[in-house]
Amino acid sequence: MTTTAQSQDVGPAAKPTPADLVDALKTMAGNPPNARANFAKGVCVKGAYTPSAFAPLVTKSQSFTRPSEVLGRFAVSSGNPHVADTNKGALKGFSFRVGPAGHQSDIVTENAPVHFARDLTQMLASLKARTAGPDGKVDPEKFKAFGAANPEALNQAHLVGAKPLPGSWAGTIYWGVHAFPATDAKGQTRHIKFKVVPHIAEVTLSEDEAKARPADFLKGDLEQRLAGGPVRFDVLAILGQPDDQVLDTTQRWVNEDHRETIRLGTISITSLAPEDSCDAGIFNPAALADGIAAPPDEIFAARAPAYAISLGRRRGG
Repeated sequence: MTTTAQSQDVGPAAKPTPADLVDALKTMAGNPPNARANFAKGVCVKGAYTPSAFAPLVTKSQSFTRPSEVLGRFAVSSGNPHVADTNKGALKGFSFRVGPAGHQSDIVTENAPVHFARDLTQMLASLKARTAGPDGKVDPEKFKAFGAANPEALNQAHLVGAKPLPGSWAGTIYWGVHAFPATDAKGQTRHIKFKVVPHIAEVTLSEDEAKARPADFLKGDLEQRLAGGPVRFDVLAILGQPDDQVLDTTQRWVNEDHRETIRLGTISITSLAPEDSCDAGIFNPAALADGIAAPPDEIFAARAPAYAISLGRRRGG
């Protein structure tokens, strides 16, 4: 006869869902209404993409081998739309849609080359460890215990913390933390990682300079730069090797900073765009034109459904 205790034994905890992650992100931010679950603060921009002659060596995707208009969004991580631009722990992001009609791809990048979790279970645990309790404070012992049990989940924070605070969206290097299968014009496939590099030198701030900046200085800086002409970035493909791991987004490839890269093309941001241009939908990571396939890792698979859930909640659904 089965005992009550045995009947309640359901085995290992269920794998978190994208909805669980959205809930956790919103809770961590204090549940502000009508805001994205993450990267809630940002500005919408538009411009153009010009492919390089070398793009077909990497991918046959018309997103990267043909010229097109670009819709983009610069943002600051956090579900709090009032997060300070001077918060060094808040990532800076650049999402963009590139490609002619019918062949568009949405690429999501940030100023860190790795993610803060390798799978959904670790990601949910990380978010909960960083969420304030009823007293409004994060429990340092809880976060310390999480880090001790999950040292790879701190790689992102260590990499970001080792660099100065970004001083301009236009002068920041961005990475796509996933390994994308790219098929070239000859039908050969290899994994790549996206890296978006500004034409100007990196712009950073010292601690004293950051203290003198207003909480919302990034938008004004971008407007000032655009008044002087387009803000340009090269879109690079970091080339993978057959033995590279492609499932753990907390880890970089071996010698990644010194790998062979190919310039796919150049994005020229020409002006701000109406916020509705970006807020009406999402930059859907699953929207990838033929020639760039979805990365195989668990975090990427959760992005599109999580973004859709977040959008539905912003709309009151």
